[in-house]
Amino acid sequence: MRPPALVLARALLASFALPFTLGCAGGDGATREPASAERPPAPALPARGPVRTFSYETLDGRELSTATLAGRLSVIGFVATYDVASQAEARFLAGLVRDHTPRINAALLVLEAEENRPLVEAFVSALKLPYPVALADAATIAGEGPFSGLHHVPSVVILDAEGREAFRHVGLITQEALEEVLRGIEREGAR
Repeated sequence: MRPPALVLARALLASFALPFTLGCAGGDGATREPASAERPPAPALPARGPVRTFSYETLDGRELSTATLAGRLSVIGFVATYDVASQAEARFLAGLVRDHTPRINAALLVLEAEENRPLVEAFVSALKLPYPVALADAATIAGEGPFSGLHHVPSVVILDAEGREAFRHVGLITQEALEEVLRGIEREGAR
């Protein structure tokens, strides 16, 4: 015979686990997309600020800067190698490049210290990223510098052709949502 405390503990565990199991199962058997994959309405575009002046060295020794991105809309992803959502964001940006080059620029700024360069290089190699990737400096990692307040991953900033911030999003944003934002910025610029 089992001790009453053990029987009570198992009964309590079952009573707490059952609602979670049923809640996660979904009653109709259909597969649902995660909430972050749903297409929320495109956010309103804020007034554009000053030109973002920045310069970072890419992994291949080139420059990622205001000057190298000038002339086109530029989508910059802020990621970290340890974050699964950052991996998804990097892939969404790769899709943008595939579908919209030469209309736009895309780049990835990894918010990790130089000592993590081997991890960053492995991240880029594994995902076969077709755009420039740079390590952020200490000020940018701390949420200071040209992208003040932005130190969460993943995040995305879109700069207009002059280098002014036209859009900022903290959290994962899909390729489709970014395309909608880009269309809005282009419509706004055409006026």
